[in-house]
This record gives sequence, structure tokens and C-alpha cells, in this order.
Amino acid sequence: MTTGSSNASRAAAGGISTYLGQERALRADRLGAGGLLLSVLAATAPLMVVAGVMPTTFAVMGIVGQPLLFVVLGVVLVLFSVGYAEMSRHVHNAGAFYAYISRGLGGTAGASAALVALAAYSALQVGIYGIFGFEVSNLFATYADVQVAWWIPALAAVAVVGLLGWLKIDVNARLLGVLLVVEVILVVIFDVASIADPAKQGLSLHAFNPDTLTGAGVGTALCFCIAAFTGFEQAPVYAEETSRPHVLVPRVMLLAVGFVTVFFAISSWAYTVATGPSSIVGAAQKQSAGLLFSLTESRLGGAFTDVLHVLFVTGMFAALLSFHNVVARYAFAMGREGLLPRTFGRTTGTSGAPGTGSLLQTVVSAVVVIAFAVADDKPTGDPTAPVLHLFTWLGNIGALGVILLMAAASVSVIVFFARRGAAAAQAWRLVTSALAAVALLVIAGYTVKDFDVLVGAGPDSALSWALPGIIGLALVVGLVQGLLLRSRSPEAHARIGLGNEAFQLDQAAQEAS
Repeated sequence: MTTGSSNASRAAAGGISTYLGQERALRADRLGAGGLLLSVLAATAPLMVVAGVMPTTFAVMGIVGQPLLFVVLGVVLVLFSVGYAEMSRHVHNAGAFYAYISRGLGGTAGASAALVALAAYSALQVGIYGIFGFEVSNLFATYADVQVAWWIPALAAVAVVGLLGWLKIDVNARLLGVLLVVEVILVVIFDVASIADPAKQGLSLHAFNPDTLTGAGVGTALCFCIAAFTGFEQAPVYAEETSRPHVLVPRVMLLAVGFVTVFFAISSWAYTVATGPSSIVGAAQKQSAGLLFSLTESRLGGAFTDVLHVLFVTGMFAALLSFHNVVARYAFAMGREGLLPRTFGRTTGTSGAPGTGSLLQTVVSAVVVIAFAVADDKPTGDPTAPVLHLFTWLGNIGALGVILLMAAASVSVIVFFARRGAAAAQAWRLVTSALAAVALLVIAGYTVKDFDVLVGAGPDSALSWALPGIIGLALVVGLVQGLLLRSRSPEAHARIGLGNEAFQLDQAAQEAS
């Protein structure tokens, strides 16, 4: 059965190759299970989350129960993944989110989701350049006594990531894999050292006590923590480049969300053990993102901490490359289906990579970094501006977009299988999707409500509505585009979300005529 399916896939791919000269099909068989898993996990940037997101959440929200929050969110995302993974067995398209939403909720909703996905993942990727440039600048100042403006290493990274985006995806996967494995090992060493040398309160499990999740900050803490998971849902984006997408994509996605949940829950618990549950909030407020390095230096020494500083930067680079690849593939899928100019829907040279989409994201990244560099009026300005503004603003914009896409995809899963008459057979998956949709919409509501807290702006600041408004604008513009396409070109509208299947239908029609 599997062999027949595989042969059919190869035959279809061969037809597309003949019909389209391979320009509108991503190269299959580039990624195995390992490469796909590493590409997906690299986007979660484990060390960046442990060193940056976790201390910030402890400090800003004042909630000790962050480990329990990761467990709760892990359950929500497993519920989401059950239906999402099943959908991936039926739809193989580089535009994963919008392709799934198109199949369930129609082409107009799909067009809207496409633009939201492009804006969200682009924001997530570009935002990391801020903290990357800031940390590299600090490394130069600390170890070489050289002052380098943050935007210089940021722009250098834009160029290198853009170049790597033109290479074969398996080459990227190997690079991402090496960086990911090393940073995970270092965090595990920190976890073990903290558990082996706890503070005065010992190996306390107080952080997993539900009583710790009380107060007005819980909703906002959920927003902080769910952003840490962003990346696991990217597996279907690479479906066209795997040998057995109907098997590998669901498996990798569930493995990724399971690993991330356990890894982040244990690592955030290790913080509370190392400082003591009663002291973690105060320590995080005092040292912020420096907390991890302070704890490792006292337990593991200066040499380990120096290596951790360097790997903190390389981990961010891995996330930059992973998100860049995702944006390029969304642009490719949209170009192939007429939601962007057709030139974006072509692959490049022998690498089979979506080169034009990669170039688009490189240009966008460079423009945004330059804009923030021009607006940064050092030495009189705030030296942390690229972190507080570029990273925080764009990171939260992107997280909001992804949360909304996951909620819409969950609803789409229900409609998709109901329309196919498979509601009874898929009943338990539809229930999990419904529960996930409700939970994700609640989190999205908290995100919008508390956006001023998330970006460090005052409650009366225009940023509290202007920044989430970017996702709202993308949603509305996408809806308008979908409606116009349905009115002016019903055939093109009907192809939204079909991906390679649309070209197989075109070829069949051409041969029949």
C-alpha cells in the first residue's frame, strides 16, 4: 500500500516536472524524519527561551508557576496537534496553515490566512535580528573590548541567512541540527546542575502547585509562554520536501510539541530549584536575562558560562534561519496560487529552494533593521532599544498571528472532515480540535487585551492597538483579496490551498483536450 502511494506520488511529481520544468514544485525527498524534526525544533530556539523568555515571565508577571503553565499549554497544543496532524495526511502544501484553512473554510478565508501567516512569521523572524545584534555587540564588548553597533552584526546575519536560504533544505537542516543539539545539551547541563545543587528550599515542587497560578498576570503569562512554543507547528510547511509526508509530518509534529513541553517545564522548574520558589521572582526582576548566566557561573564556572553566551547567539541564528525558510515557503506557495506575483512561485536552480521568496524576506529584514537603526539615537538613546522594541514588538505581533492561525486551523479541521462525511470516524479528533480552538481563542483574547504589558508600553499608548492592528490589517486585506479573486477569477480562487494538486488537474485537463 505504501509502495503504491509512493509510486503514485513520484509519477505525479514527474508529471509536474514535465509540465512545469520543476519550477513550481519544491524538490521531494530532501528531508527525512531527523532533518524535519531538527528544522522544526530550531525555530523554538530553546536556549533563547530559557535565557530570555523564562526570566522575563518570572520578572514581569511575578508568577512562580511558570513550569505548570508550560504543562497546561503543552496539553492545549497536543489537543491542537491531533487534528492538525490528521489534516496533514490529506493536504501536502508548503502554505500549511492557509492551505488547511482553505480546505475547511474556503478560499477567501484561506487568502486571509495566507497574508496573516506571511506577516506573522516574517515578524517573528525579523524581530530576532534585534536581540541577535544586541547580544553579538555585547560579546565584542566583553571579550574583545570593541564597541560595535548592534545593527552591524544584525545586517551581517541578514546577508548570511539570505545566502543560506538559497541552498538545499537538507544542507540547512544539518546546520540547524548541530546548533540545536549543542544548545540543548548545555541547557540540560544547567538543569542537572540546578537539581544537584538546589537552594535552601531544596527540590521543591511548589512551582507545579495550581495555587501558584492566581492573580491578574496569569493570562499575560500564558501569552509569554505560548510564544515559546512557536515553531513546532511548522512541520507541514516542509511536507512537499519529505519522502513520506503522510507519515513523517504528523510524527514529527507530535514529537516536537512533546519534547518542547517537557524540556521547557523542566528547565523553568530548574530555575525555581536553583533560586528557591520564594526567591525566583525577585532574582528575575533583579537580573532579568542575565539570570541564567549568573546561575551557571556560580555552579559550573566561568568557562561554561562563556560557552553558553556564544551558544545563546548561535541558537538565535538557528531560529533566524528556520523562520526564514518558513517565510520563503509561504511566499512560494502564495506565488504558485496567485496570491503573490507568479515569480514567487518558482524554485531556484539545482537547489530546488524557493529563491524569490527567500530574497523577499532578506529585503524585508534589511529594510526593517535599517529603519530601527536609523531610529536608534544612541548614545543618548536607550542602548537596549533593539531588544525592547524590534524584538519585543515584532515577536508579539508574530505570536498573536500564529495563535489566531492555530485557532482557525482547528475550526477548519472540524469543517473539513464534516464535509467529507468523516465526522463520525474522526469524532475524537474533532472534539480535541474544538477544545483547542476555544483555548487558543481565549489566549488570543488575553494577548490583545494585555498587549501593552507584552510590549512594555503604557495602557494609553497607541502601540497597544497599533501593533496588534498589523495582524488585523493583514487579515482584512487578505479577505478583500480573496473576495476580489472570487469575483474576478473564480477558477484561480478555487485553486487556493490546492498546491501541486492544482497543477496535476491542469495537466490532466490539458492531456484530455
